[in-house]
Amino acid sequence: MPQTARWLKRYRPVPAPRLRLVCLPHGGGTASFFRSWADALPEEVEPAAVQYPGRQERLAESCIEAMDPLADCIAEALHPLVADDTPFALFGHSMGATVAYEVTRRLEAHGNAPHRLFVSGQATPFKERTGPQLHQEDDATLLAGVRAYGGAYETLVDDPDLLEVVLPSLRADVRLMETYRPTTTAPLTTPVTAYVGDADPGVTADDVTAWRETTSGDFTLRTFEGGHFFLTAHRDALLADIMRSVTTGSPSAVGGGG
Repeated sequence: MPQTARWLKRYRPVPAPRLRLVCLPHGGGTASFFRSWADALPEEVEPAAVQYPGRQERLAESCIEAMDPLADCIAEALHPLVADDTPFALFGHSMGATVAYEVTRRLEAHGNAPHRLFVSGQATPFKERTGPQLHQEDDATLLAGVRAYGGAYETLVDDPDLLEVVLPSLRADVRLMETYRPTTTAPLTTPVTAYVGDADPGVTADDVTAWRETTSGDFTLRTFEGGHFFLTAHRDALLADIMRSVTTGSPSAVGGGG
């Protein structure tokens, strides 16, 4: 199977898209988290979702527990899609936001900067990481830590059969994030839009506002009602905002509701 096909799920391929939107899921998450986006986006926009190894059809593969090899692989897999001059943007939620930031760094270094980087439900990569290292704790402690974020994690821990399959990738992703440290503070040139839920238990508006320091380009912050997985309830409003951003280059007002 080609590298790109292994890493990217293209639920609705478009022959000559006006834009490609590449989505990166949260820790423990899968490409299918974004499956419904394919039906909600405009027909001329091609959605693609990154499938990390160690889950779903890649279950037999080893998880990647460090940021650099993961970001390197994703950037390489994206190359055939970004080399044809079709505009594209990256969207990452939670862990996916940080991975998308590192992938953007690599794409910029090769002259293939995205039209815009969208980050959701995640503090800036430069926030100091303190507190317990959940990836070193037992399963019960790890699950209690992620369950506090609600949403997809509540469903996960309530299904023992699913938990048995997903726990290894969840632990690997938590380890990746807890051991990650950015290697440079040089800003991106890619414009950044940051999203946050106003009741997110793990990320504050100040945490997300700090993404402003990661780019020399335009920055926009938007707050939605809801917790860490606000994007589930506000999918259509979120996608409309993303489309306004990439169509006009001028996202809706900072702090607008969902």
